[in-house]
Amino acid sequence: MDSGRRCVIVGGAGINDYELIRVYLRDNDYVIYCDSGLKHLEGLKALPGLIVGDFDSHENPHMDVETIVLPTVKDDTDTVYAVKEGIKRGFDEFLLVGVIGARLDHTLGNLSILLYLDSLGKKGLIVDDYSEMEIVGERPVSISERFPFFSLLNITGKARGISITGAKYNLEDAEITTKYQYGVSNEVTPGGEAVVSVGDGSLLLIKDFRG
Repeated sequence: MDSGRRCVIVGGAGINDYELIRVYLRDNDYVIYCDSGLKHLEGLKALPGLIVGDFDSHENPHMDVETIVLPTVKDDTDTVYAVKEGIKRGFDEFLLVGVIGARLDHTLGNLSILLYLDSLGKKGLIVDDYSEMEIVGERPVSISERFPFFSLLNITGKARGISITGAKYNLEDAEITTKYQYGVSNEVTPGGEAVVSVGDGSLLLIKDFRG
């Protein structure tokens, strides 16, 4: 496996701005389409390396592409299965698109994939029509001013030693709990960049590029 390649997972949630999402795609990406994620094939203009799904929400296209047909009764969603398959095939970096949408249960489940990848030392990024989402921990993450707003949310129950610099609202050795999410809607200092880190635990970082 070429360690420089990235695995892109395409789910079945809505994508309105294909042009925006295509900016994130690379020529050498390994793309896995999950069941109804196949509806984005034309819009993304990215050929699949693998198709997975139980095909309860999209017809099996029977393309000349490796396809894994899953049972309808299973513990893993098609998206989770695709991520695990990407891990099995040696990928360390993942981009997930089409995974944030009207189904809150699927959205929250897909956000937890970022935690799963982080626990394995893998890099995960979710992009939708409005934002980028990733897990931030002890390693500092920079946020450029092209993102009008960013938020830090505790989705693990443990986030202490939080540091934010270069923002409208800075923090030092702070804590954000699941009961009091005061890290919503911060702003990068004009002309600079913000840097965030978490000394103990992790946070979900949402960078909003729509404003």
